[in-house]
Amino acid sequence: MPDDWERRFTAADLRFPRWSTAAPERLVAVSSEGGSMQAWALDLATGERRRLSEEPVGVPDALPTPDGKGVLWWRDPTGDERGRWVVVPWEGGEPRDLLPGVPDGWSTGIDLVPGATAAALAHDEGYSVFLARDGEVRELLRSAEPLGLGREWQEGAGGLSADGALLCVRFAQGGDIERWGLRVLDTRTGRVVAELADPGRALIPLAWSPVPGDHRLAVRHERSSFEGVGLWEPETGAFRDVDLGLPGALDVEAWWPDGRALLLRRDHEGVDELHRLDLATGDLEPVAVPGGTISGAGVRPDGEVWLRRETGATPPTVVDARGRTVLAPGGEPPPAGLPYRQFRFRDPAGWEIHGFVAEPPGSGPHPTVLRVHGGPASAWRQGFDPDVQALVDHGYAVAMVNYRGSSGYGVAFREALRGNIGFPETEDLLAGLDALAAEGLVDPERVAIAGRSWGGYLTLLALGLHPDRWRAGVAIVPVGDYVAAHYESSPPLRAWDLSMLGGSPEDLPALYEERNPLTYVDRVRAPVLAIVAENDSRCPFGQAMRWVVARRARGGDVEVYRYRAGHSSYLAEERLRQMRVELDFLARHLG
Repeated sequence: MPDDWERRFTAADLRFPRWSTAAPERLVAVSSEGGSMQAWALDLATGERRRLSEEPVGVPDALPTPDGKGVLWWRDPTGDERGRWVVVPWEGGEPRDLLPGVPDGWSTGIDLVPGATAAALAHDEGYSVFLARDGEVRELLRSAEPLGLGREWQEGAGGLSADGALLCVRFAQGGDIERWGLRVLDTRTGRVVAELADPGRALIPLAWSPVPGDHRLAVRHERSSFEGVGLWEPETGAFRDVDLGLPGALDVEAWWPDGRALLLRRDHEGVDELHRLDLATGDLEPVAVPGGTISGAGVRPDGEVWLRRETGATPPTVVDARGRTVLAPGGEPPPAGLPYRQFRFRDPAGWEIHGFVAEPPGSGPHPTVLRVHGGPASAWRQGFDPDVQALVDHGYAVAMVNYRGSSGYGVAFREALRGNIGFPETEDLLAGLDALAAEGLVDPERVAIAGRSWGGYLTLLALGLHPDRWRAGVAIVPVGDYVAAHYESSPPLRAWDLSMLGGSPEDLPALYEERNPLTYVDRVRAPVLAIVAENDSRCPFGQAMRWVVARRARGGDVEVYRYRAGHSSYLAEERLRQMRVELDFLARHLG
């Protein structure tokens, strides 16, 4: 029988479901039941469950059509994230193109309302926004600079108003993909109705009022120390800020169906809370017991709130506001894990840094894995992570530092990496290790660094910058050669480099060389495990292998595990294989 740590990888995982107001009993969700993340139809009335997609690399998200008669997802055959939207009937069937005639590309947003569908794509010639209406698909906008539609993730809201009259498009202010402005178009004429810009700060459209004819748009802004929420009326220009008077970043999970209240999520230091804000009175009341990570929430047509909650120790479940399970994946649930605890310290620049640590039983000091999150505008949260629990089950302490650039700690903290990547995060990671070593948790002679994506970049960079600190390194889909990665990655990733670093490698050769892991490959001493994806368009295979080849040419000990998919794997057995490889590597080099 598999061990607990293995069962956490193979147990079915169910993401937060979606539904249409026209058919709320027809739920659409992504589940790993059957071994890979795929689109499922879940019928609340009958309890029937049907798997709809058979994508070889899996599906990260799925949406219902507005009438509830269809289900759509992003078809990406190889995992490189370049693809197209497809749709199938609710009852199942062969997928067909949602937007016939639209070329393949990288999705930068989609939204659907009765009678209209809008989607944005990045492609080889730039960025485009398409509108499908009355049986016709037309290109509304095209630009060499970044464009998007509605909210960035999860896609499916903030683009089209409920009546389909207006469309909100994101445009890069000054060409900066990290600082979106908003442009609202009349969908019939293509005329610009209004524009909202905030130079030097980002705006994100979150969700239109669900009431047809009510053209209030909930927007995330950066006008205060934390990311906030406001209501914008494009036709009048009115803007109402929503201020809870509490620290933390705000997001809108949903509107109440009558448009009279917002379901707000507050994220502070990796822990979430839900609140109902009455827009007429300003009254604020908590929804559900606070705590843990809320990875999806919504308001049902009858006003009942559903949410998907998890903690470091408890697997995610879809519950109502009273905590009662309303939806569960098939099969046995994954075993619980050990809880995280928070810790804080000051970094060399004077910032207070927050993080989490998961400890195995027994007193320290322990051999330790410093797990580095990706993003960089992401964060370690009170979420259930089979990777972390596997390491703890094998006797390792796991340190998780939310370095400068992480989200949830204020706008200035997140923006601290502009023009200054790599070095600040590495300083914070080392300072976090030192803080845990001082309290007797970490054995400083037995530390490995391991990270995925941006965390893989920081892993390879830290191995070269501070070679004496590590016994081993695990770099998962990393950036190994930053210059090559820039030219090999997808258009949105190249635009992100221009935004964060201030230019391309041709514009800033000295900066790219200084912050490139390949520059320090001679200094690496620890053995390294590189886990690389052959079809990755974010951290491409070729540039990662350039670092591997360069290190081996210098006599370095580098093991390579390669898999045939993209940046993320949605296959349970593949994720389990990667964890086995990592644990075997750590056992040999860390003890």
